[in-house]
Amino acid sequence: MSTASERLIESTRELLWERGYVGTSPKAIQQRAGAGQGSMYHHFGGKPDLALAAIERTAQEMRATAEALLGGPGTAIERITAYLRRERDVLKGCPIGRLTQDPDVMADPVLRRPVEETFAWLRTRLAEVLTEGRERGEPVAGLAPEATASTVVAVLQGGYVLARAADSTEPFERAVDGVLALLADRATGD
Repeated sequence: MSTASERLIESTRELLWERGYVGTSPKAIQQRAGAGQGSMYHHFGGKPDLALAAIERTAQEMRATAEALLGGPGTAIERITAYLRRERDVLKGCPIGRLTQDPDVMADPVLRRPVEETFAWLRTRLAEVLTEGRERGEPVAGLAPEATASTVVAVLQGGYVLARAADSTEPFERAVDGVLALLADRATGD
């Protein structure tokens, strides 16, 4: 991809995260990217095409970051802990999760697809980690993989919402601490 198209995608990613779809105008994208209108329309058919490229890039990066931790060394609980405790910009929210609050993205099946696929992937991957742990004899037998994976994703996304509402990372950290304590207690049968 050309440098101009890369700048356009990255600028769109940032603006979608900051302002949402409606607040991300072609002019704002061009200004942030330092690219002209001709360059934008040379590389992309318009704002929806550029938004899709940006959302897909964000989804790919989120999956890669998650996979690096979930596919790393350690027990199932240790890998899930590493994923939940990784450094993130809590007060800015999840770049994919925030898109679910954007009615224009959710109303467009093409733009919604990578959001849905990312959450489905994350739930599946977390369930796989728990299943792998069970198969290795780790004390996770008391955890239903699919239900637990859905709970972890829900707590994570809810933690972002609570943190943003309080303008503090503390509610996010408490939510993560809480779900990890529940996982540890359930896994050990306490």
